[in-house]
Amino acid sequence: MARIQPIQIIGTQRSGSNLLRLMLNQFEEITAPHPPHILQRLMPLLPFYGNLQEEANFWRLTNDVCTLVERNPVVWTGIELNRGQLIAQCKSNSLFELFRVIYDLKAGNDQASFWACKSMANIQYAEELEVAGIRPRYIHLFRDGRDVACSFRKAIVGEKHVYHIAKQWARNQEACLALKSQVGAERFIQVSYEDLIESPEKEMKRISSFLGLPFNPAVFDFYKSEESKNTAGAGQMWANVSKPILKGNSKKYQKELSALDIAIFEKQAGNMLLALNYALENNGIFGSAPFSKAELSKFNLENNRLKQEASLAVDPEGMKLRQPQEELLRSIRKQELVAL
Repeated sequence: MARIQPIQIIGTQRSGSNLLRLMLNQFEEITAPHPPHILQRLMPLLPFYGNLQEEANFWRLTNDVCTLVERNPVVWTGIELNRGQLIAQCKSNSLFELFRVIYDLKAGNDQASFWACKSMANIQYAEELEVAGIRPRYIHLFRDGRDVACSFRKAIVGEKHVYHIAKQWARNQEACLALKSQVGAERFIQVSYEDLIESPEKEMKRISSFLGLPFNPAVFDFYKSEESKNTAGAGQMWANVSKPILKGNSKKYQKELSALDIAIFEKQAGNMLLALNYALENNGIFGSAPFSKAELSKFNLENNRLKQEASLAVDPEGMKLRQPQEELLRSIRKQELVAL
């Protein structure tokens, strides 16, 4: 049997990754389930498990990873996670191996030769993915960071002040570009959200070629799929995936951000905007000096206030569906740290 091939979408959230995931999921050869963010959520919690070479500790981690998947707000269909069987398939006792085996199992159940993970924060674990032998094909999906800021401001998740969003966005893109130089063109492709929505056939044919797959026009029917409906039903911030591609869904920041917000974003991340071929709107009205401590303190206070507002304005159904995963993570954090 041919080895199942991994695809990892990287970049920053709110950049059209669910759109791309659902389009990829339309290929018969690809399974692209909604991500439970296994690495992003559990890597910081590994100290609570102790030495994973001890069977009891690795079993506990395996059980929690499976529970995280089982509690995902968008259900993974057609898969049953047998803890013992998963452990038996692991070549090493590590979170990265559990991540690989679970996605491989999903692909096997769906009779797919590829799986795609859209947990974009996995860019921070790219080195570990390589060392673990997963060695995915990377799709760097990027979007104008100022539009990313607009989207984050409306979402349940993430930073809310443009300074914090700009800082995160630029850091993510820098990491992606560094990875590009390391892995080479055979395993790395860049796709801009703007190109994807304005020239979808051209971009999907380019991605198909990158993956060595025949182009499938069914990618444009993604919004009719059960996976799309299940995703849209899991929260307001994913509602758009139940609609056809929204052409013209760019440069929203010109109406939604103030001139001051745009200037703050461009001061923090202007070089990266230019590196990705986005034009700047201002001429550096803040100058070249770093933001002062007073300015940063003000940004932090505003960011915290906006986060609090967002937490109170969430849709009840979306919050209800996310609650089980949050309860699991809280229960892990309540455990005593285990000495390695």
